[in-house]
Amino acid sequence: MTLEDVVYVLCALTSLAAATLLARGYVRTRTRLLLWSSLCFAGFAISKLLVVVDLRLFPETIELLIVRQIPSLIGLALLLYGLIWDGAD
Repeated sequence: MTLEDVVYVLCALTSLAAATLLARGYVRTRTRLLLWSSLCFAGFAISKLLVVVDLRLFPETIELLIVRQIPSLIGLALLLYGLIWDGAD
């Protein structure tokens, strides 16, 4: 395992920890912005895990660039929705 792999895994774990803490905060307080933020960070965590899969398991055979960016896009779209529509309340 190279230093790059360690950094990618740590990024994924950090995003997953942030998503977990935000989700716990949402369950406790029912503040909807915490829900949208936790879903956004869950998308980031999935994206980072796909980076590890792409670069470690399929380094030369399959290019997963578009596939690994889709969870980030969905997460950001959910956060943007939450900021625009639920932030007005």
